[in-house]
Amino acid sequence: MYRERGPDGCKPEVAVVDRKERIGNVLDKHLERSSPSTSRAVNCKEKSTAHSLLDRKAPPDPRESAYLKNNLSYDELETDSEEPDVSEPEGDDTSWISWFCSLRGNKFFCEVNDDYYIQDDFNLYGLSSQVPYYDYALDLILDVESSHGDMFSEEQNGFVESAADMLYGLIHARYILTSKGMAAMLEKYMNVDFGRCPRVYCCGQPCLPIGQSDIPWASTVKIYCPRCEDICYPCSKYQGDRDGAYFGSTFPHLFLMTYGHLKLQIATFPEFSVSRSRRDLM
Repeated sequence: MYRERGPDGCKPEVAVVDRKERIGNVLDKHLERSSPSTSRAVNCKEKSTAHSLLDRKAPPDPRESAYLKNNLSYDELETDSEEPDVSEPEGDDTSWISWFCSLRGNKFFCEVNDDYYIQDDFNLYGLSSQVPYYDYALDLILDVESSHGDMFSEEQNGFVESAADMLYGLIHARYILTSKGMAAMLEKYMNVDFGRCPRVYCCGQPCLPIGQSDIPWASTVKIYCPRCEDICYPCSKYQGDRDGAYFGSTFPHLFLMTYGHLKLQIATFPEFSVSRSRRDLM
C-alpha cells in the first residue's frame, strides 16, 4: 500500500524520476495543443479588433432618423425646446410678482400688474402693522434694489421673503375686488384654473377661491361652487396650503354680482328633495 522510503526517510530516486517524466509528457501534450503565448496573442488581437469595431460609428441610416423624428413624444419635444431656456440664467425682465405667481401652488393668484395700485399708500393702509419687515418686503415686491441683503443674515433674509409672500397675499385680496382684479380673475375662471366642483349634480361647474376669514393664518383657501353654493377643499394639496385671507371672504359673491350672467341655477339633488304632498303632511 505504501511505497518504501529510503534510509534517510526520502522517496526512492527511481520513483522521483518516473514522476518527473509523467509530468513532462503531460506538459508537452498541453503545449502541442495550444501554446500560451500564441493563444494570448490571438486573444489580444481579437479584443483589439472588437474594440475597434465598437468605437467605429456606423453611417446614419436616413430611414431610422426619419422614424425617430416622426415618433418623438411631446415630452421630448418640449424638453428639447426648453433646453436653451434652462441653460440661460433668469434675466432681470422677470418681475418678482411674475415669479411668485408662477410658483407651484400659486395658481390661484393673479398678477397685480398695476404698479400704481401697490405704490398707493391708501390701498395698503393697515398692512404695515400686520406684516413684519414691511418696508423691505414691499421693496422686494416692487423690485426695488435695496442694501438690506448685505446687512441682514441669511435667516433674516428668509424672514423678509416670507414677509413679502404674506404682504403680496394681503394686497392680492384687496386687488381682486377692483375692476382690473376681477377681470384678471375672470380670465382664470374661464380657464378653470380654480378647479371644478366635485359634486356629481354640479356637472363639473368651475369654482372660485374663497377664504373663510379675512384674518391671516385663520384658515386655508377653499373653492366656492356657484351652482350648489357650497365650499370644499381644492384638489391640489399645494394650492390647499395657501392662506384663505389672501383671497378674502367677499370675493366670490362680489364677482358673481359683477358678472351676473355667470351665476347659474342652483343645483337640485333628487335624493334630498321632498315632495310637495309630503311637506303638506308634515
